[in-house]
Amino acid sequence: MGYNDHEISILFTDNTEIEELNNTYRSIQKPTNVLSFPMLENIKTDNMENEVISPETNLLGDVVISVETAFKEAEQAKITLEQRISQLLVHGILHLIGYNHEQGEEQFIEMEQKSLELIKIIEGDTNLDAF
Repeated sequence: MGYNDHEISILFTDNTEIEELNNTYRSIQKPTNVLSFPMLENIKTDNMENEVISPETNLLGDVVISVETAFKEAEQAKITLEQRISQLLVHGILHLIGYNHEQGEEQFIEMEQKSLELIKIIEGDTNLDAF
């Protein structure tokens, strides 16, 4: 996806901690399955529009996954915990590089298609669906 020289930080946690983060950074007082904290910045210059730059490090950002929520979702979807964590990790990483399913139907579909494409590669299971 063009970020071979970049790194991500991954935190696996529980619902209590992810709820605290969700409240602090999104003002939402409930746990969630995954949060992303991108380190890339979108800037506009005179010569280029929406150039994406990274801070001095090559860190794409942080992905936080609630294993507690992932476990419940895996059970509901009748998939393994590992498969659900793969789905959430892909989702989080896509947010780090600029995908956003909350900006309208077109962006939702684009992110969902990219998620499915990557999940099928990672899991080797062409029948596995994301979310």
